Amino acid sequence: QVQLVESGGGLVQTGGSLRLSCVASLSFFRGNNMGWFRQAPGKQRELVASITSGGNTNYADSVKGRFTISRDNTKKMVYLQMNSLKPEDTGVYYCNRVAPYAQVSWGQGTQVTVSS
Repeated sequence: QVQLVESGGGLVQTGGSLRLSCVASLSFFRGNNMGWFRQAPGKQRELVASITSGGNTNYADSVKGRFTISRDNTKKMVYLQMNSLKPEDTGVYYCNRVAPYAQVSWGQGTQVTVSS
C-alpha cells in the first residue's frame, strides 16, 4: 500500500517562503501525475498545483507566479516551493496523484501557517 509523507511546513510571516516535500513508500510517482492540495480551516481540500509525469505543470490562479511544483522520480519525491506567502495560504498541505487516476489514501499532511 502506498504511503505518502509530507514535510516542510511551518510558521512564516507574510512574504516568507517554504519548501514542501512529499515522498512515497513505493515506486509510485513513475507514470503518475502528481499534485499538491491544501485544506484551509473550515474549507474543502483544493488542488493548488499539479505536475504530469513528463513535467508539465499547472497552478491554481491563487498561487500562480508564487508557487512552483517539481518532481524527482528517482527519489520518489514531489516538491512545492512556496514564495511570497500570504495569510490565505494557511492550511494543511497534502500531496497525492491527480487525474486521470483517483487519489490514493491521504497522508497526514503538513501544516503551513502564514502570519500577517
